Amino acid sequence: MDELKEALKRQIIEALNLEEIGPEDICDGAALFGKKGLGLDSIDALELVVMLDKHHGVKIANVQEGRKALFSIDTLAEFIRERTCNA
Repeated sequence: MDELKEALKRQIIEALNLEEIGPEDICDGAALFGKKGLGLDSIDALELVVMLDKHHGVKIANVQEGRKALFSIDTLAEFIRERTCNA
């Protein structure tokens, strides 16, 4: 089990008040945005950017970086690891 990914799932649920789902309902590789994923929107993206800074001390510099990083739990964990390992 990947502790970072599990923590991210819990943090996303808490930050976005997703009371109807649990961490086990979020697949690591599934899209977070759009109809095929969790159905998150641009307001949710802003909340996630704040959450990343608060919990992990990483910032998203621009929209393109954000789209790539926030695609899934897998991409989000990779983004955090790259930023914290190179710090």
